[in-house]
Amino acid sequence: MQVPQNLATFHKGDEVFLARGSYEGTLGIFLNLRGDPKWADILERNSQIRSHPVEWLSHAKPDTKS
Repeated sequence: MQVPQNLATFHKGDEVFLARGSYEGTLGIFLNLRGDPKWADILERNSQIRSHPVEWLSHAKPDTKS
């Protein structure tokens, strides 16, 4: 089984968002990979933990507005 290339860029606690898929734009915290390393658990802002394909994830941009 091949591990997605962007896997190394995600670490537990990283702020992420769904850049693709039916929940596009959803913000959350990266928790861990699933048994299938192409899937990850994300703690979404509504306190739900959901699994999404790693390839749909992107790092959330820090808010630079002050």
